Amino acid sequence: MPFKPADNPKCPKCGKSVYAAEERVAGGLKWHKTCFKCGMCNKSLDSTNCTEHDGEIYCKNCHGRKFGPKGYGFGGGAGCLSMDAGAQFQENAN
Repeated sequence: MPFKPADNPKCPKCGKSVYAAEERVAGGLKWHKTCFKCGMCNKSLDSTNCTEHDGEIYCKNCHGRKFGPKGYGFGGGAGCLSMDAGAQFQENAN
């Protein structure tokens, strides 16, 4: 019988095989330690500050900015008020 290597899961970010010694698990997927970064700010993540949305991982701050409630009253005080309309978070900004 010929040798058949184990079928390792692929990292969603880079598409390469993820081995047990280097894996991080989030959202039911296995990631490389070096690929386990926020999809917006590129900050390194760990199990305490990681949030998954549609196959992409984010830090809790960026996830709240991109997918959280919008509008007046959700900022938490005058320090959070801004004239930014959030155009950088829109998928199809026209």
